[in-house]
Amino acid sequence: GDWSSDVCSSDLDFIFMVRDRSYMFVTGPDVVKTVTNETVTAEELGGAKIHTMKSSVADGAWDNDVEALLQVRRLIDFLPANNKDGAPHWPSFDTADRVDLSLDTLVPENPNKPYDMKELISKTVDEGDFFEIQPNYAKNIIVGFARLAGKSIGIVANQPAFLAGVLDIHASTKAARFVRFCDAFNIPLVWLADTPAFLPAVEEETRGLIRHGCKVVFSNVECTVPQIDRKS
Repeated sequence: GDWSSDVCSSDLDFIFMVRDRSYMFVTGPDVVKTVTNETVTAEELGGAKIHTMKSSVADGAWDNDVEALLQVRRLIDFLPANNKDGAPHWPSFDTADRVDLSLDTLVPENPNKPYDMKELISKTVDEGDFFEIQPNYAKNIIVGFARLAGKSIGIVANQPAFLAGVLDIHASTKAARFVRFCDAFNIPLVWLADTPAFLPAVEEETRGLIRHGCKVVFSNVECTVPQIDRKS
């Protein structure tokens, strides 16, 4: 697929870590201690918790090497071999005409009452199989891979159960990066939109909400793969 020159290489890869065993940083604890006189451990500076919850450098973390490898293999099943191939298709045992009556009552009538968008996703996609990317970062938006009728799709969804699904800087950049990845690798997108719009806050504005918020809008507009937009 074609994508804008604005997309950097970090938009087109995923990084996974093993908790309490893997670390990433540009300058290690000893260098930080020497230069700034700050005492910090490797875990505090560049451990899995930091990179999956705060820095957004890592896209997921697991407890051991075996689990990490199994999850990476699971992810690869959703992806094409390269950016020239279409989204992969796997046999599905989930019928296209399946009916789930619980979806009729999942979204509450009161718009101020939260609900879990992950429940909607799991009940909609093939066999409830959803591989979430960055599940512990910017939880007000959900991104990840699933299948419909056996074909891989990318899902971008607001999460009403966390900050009412509001869009802030972190959520916007998280979603934009994922959309660009899917566009580069010809993976169709499904948007599940239920948000009160952008977060009104002084800190967000002074940190550049206008610039960063535009990223998610622009990624949607410039995207070349098929998209379905479902508003709750």
